[in-house]
This record gives sequence, structure tokens and C-alpha cells, in this order.
Amino acid sequence: MPKRSRKLTHDQTIFAYCLVGGVPAVALSLVWVWGGGHSPELRGTVTLLVLGAWLGFAAAARNRVARPLQTMSNLLLALREGDFSFRARGARQRDPLGDALAEINGLGDILQTQRRGALEATALLTAVMKEIDVAIFTFDADGVLRLVNPAGQALLGQPAERLLGRDANAIGLAECLEGEPDRILSPAALPRAIGRWNMRRTTFREDGRPHQLVVFGDLSRPLREEQLKAWQRLVRVLGHELNNSLAPIKSIAATLGSAMDRKPRRQDWEHDMQSGLGIIAARAENLERFLQGYTRLARLPPPQAAPCDLPALLLRAAALEQRIEVEILPGPPIDLLADGPQIEHAVINLVKNAVEASPDQRAAKVRISWRKSAGSVDIWIEDEGAGIAETANLFVPFFTTKPEGSGIGLVLCQQIAENHGGSLELFNRSDRTGCIAILRLPLQRA
Repeated sequence: MPKRSRKLTHDQTIFAYCLVGGVPAVALSLVWVWGGGHSPELRGTVTLLVLGAWLGFAAAARNRVARPLQTMSNLLLALREGDFSFRARGARQRDPLGDALAEINGLGDILQTQRRGALEATALLTAVMKEIDVAIFTFDADGVLRLVNPAGQALLGQPAERLLGRDANAIGLAECLEGEPDRILSPAALPRAIGRWNMRRTTFREDGRPHQLVVFGDLSRPLREEQLKAWQRLVRVLGHELNNSLAPIKSIAATLGSAMDRKPRRQDWEHDMQSGLGIIAARAENLERFLQGYTRLARLPPPQAAPCDLPALLLRAAALEQRIEVEILPGPPIDLLADGPQIEHAVINLVKNAVEASPDQRAAKVRISWRKSAGSVDIWIEDEGAGIAETANLFVPFFTTKPEGSGIGLVLCQQIAENHGGSLELFNRSDRTGCIAILRLPLQRA
């Protein structure tokens, strides 16, 4: 079997080229020395000088090419190993070798800056993961856990040393890597967790392989906080309304008691008694109306879905307003699957609010229109009144700016819309004074 020819290295090739390039001059010099009748001493001296200079310059040229290449190789090796502190000398402009060394030095600066930024970002990410109260798990393509934060360790009740490197089935999270990526977990999915938990799963790639990021959020705490705020707001409103009614009742009752105990009584004591009792009865009636409104809000029945003609429903609701004539703008025919009486009640309340928003109710202008969009229908109720002053308290129960208002109407309309899978929005008009109420309802769901 023939041997493969061994190729020369780059520096050997340069050395060979230098030798070949000097052969003609060396040959002529030796022919001149040895064929010119010179003395043996002269011939030997000149021969040694020519051969030494020839080999020396060839070796110097070889080193002049090989050493910079070795330097660049060492620099690139250091960059590959992650050591960005080395820099090459002699990086001069207008010099091919200097330009190459300058580019390597610049590459080292860029990589050093990028690594510093990556280390700082990693440190920030680590600090954030330690501080957030959601549990974070990262699984590789084989379902093996690669990352977990302190909240995740607390959720499973094990330290990271016992969790990392184990598959999802071994740590009880195999169910979370399948099914819907965003869902509320059953208690069986997280046996060591207390309360309700939400899970979100996303996919990302690392080294070209898919990984899964699983995040668990405790829903019990925010729900408890929202319930506490709701109870505090409700107690505050109830206390305010009860005090508004009981304080004058208590004061008038004390005044009437003093009048009855007075001897002799005043001549008009019967008139004062009737007037005071009338005020007490009026305040008691207001308090009763307030409690009835609260009961109506708390006992709203679930919607009973049935097909209903939306344009006919809006015409009936508008016809019930006797103070003004409500304008109905033309719209497309729509058969809505919803609880017709509840939707009609919501529209009646919104029309009533639109009429009462105008300082002069007899001159109020109210328009109703409807528009079909993707999967839903929007019912628009527009007025030209004074607009909304307190947008933050629109849907706060029992909050009202009307002297005889109960603060129930808008909350009831919002609850009807949400029970149907829709929404209710109110905002001031931008083209003129007034307000727009948009009741959005799905077409195929009640």
C-alpha cells in the first residue's frame, strides 16, 4: 500500500520558497568562487558566508511569518477558552499584520463586554427569580428539571439539590408538561400545595433543543386580598348609608322625646311630632329602598339563554322611556342567544341613565345603535349630557352622584353583561359633551 505524501506546513513552505529563491544567487556565487582560481582559504570563507547567509535569511523569513501566526493562534485559543484579557502587541494601522492583530484585539473587547453584560443579566435574573413569589421550573427536551427558583422549592418542599436532574414524573409534575398550557390546576396536581394554583407553560430553545418553562401562581392570596378589599369597600358603603339614615332618626327621636317630656307642652307640639315622624318615616323608607337594591344585586339569577330578536328588544326598551323619544339608528338583523329580559333590563337602565345625565331631561338626546363584530355584538347608547365626572367609581356598588340614586343600576348592568360572557364600558365622548355606553355581548353564548 503506497504511503501518503506528507504535506509541508505553512512555515516549512515559506522556508522552502526562500531556499528555492536563493538557489540562483548561491549557485552563481559558488561558481565564481570555485572557478576563478582563488585560493583555497578564500573559497572556503566565501562558501561558508554564502551558505550561512542563504540558510540564515531563509530561517529568519520563516520565523517572521510563523511567529505572528502563532501569536494569533494563541489569542484565538484564549478567546475560545473564555479568557478575554490577552491582547496582541504591534496592532498598527496600514499594516496587514497589524490590522489582523487589531481586529483580534477588538474581537476580544467585544466578547469581554458581552460576557460582562451576560453575567450582569444572569445575576439580575437570579435575583429576580429569588424574589418573586411564583414558582418557576425549566425542563429540557427529555423532561428533566434543569432550573428551579426558591418559590418552586418551597412548593415541592424539597431543596434544589434534590430536584435538579430528576425527571418531571419523579417530582410529581409530569401532568403539567401535557395538556392545556394555561389552566387552573386541580388539588391532585399539586398535592403539597394549599389553595388554588394557576399554571402557564411556554416553550423555548437552548442549544437548538426545545425546553419548557412552567410557572405556577398562587391564586388564593390575590383572591383573598380582593375579597378583603371588596368587604372593606362594602362595609364602608353600608356604614355610610346606615349612618346617613340612622343619625337623623336618632337625633329627631331624641328631640321628640324631649318635647314629650316637657311640661307644659308647646301648643304646636303635635305639628312638630307629625313633622318629626314624617322625617323618620322618609329616612326609614330610603334605608329600606337601599337594602332592597342590595338584595336585588346579590340575588341576580343566572341567565336563561334563549334566541331573541335584538332590534325588537331595543325598540321595546326605548319605547318604555316616556320623558323623551329615544332615537334608534338602523342596524343589521341579529338573533341573539341570551336572557332577553335581563338584557332588556340592562338597556332600560342605561337609557334611563343617559336621559338623566342631561341637565334638561326634556331636551335630552339619546341614541341607540348596534354593530356586529367578530363573534359579538356591541350595543351603543349615546347621550349629550354632562359626561362622567367620577370614572373611577362607576362600578362601585351603592356609589351615586344622583340625589335620589341608589348606586345599583350600573353595577347590575355590568353583572348582567359579565354573566352573559360580555362586558360594559362607559367613557366620555371626544367629539362633544356626553357619554357613550357600550354593552358588548357574545353571539353564541349566554
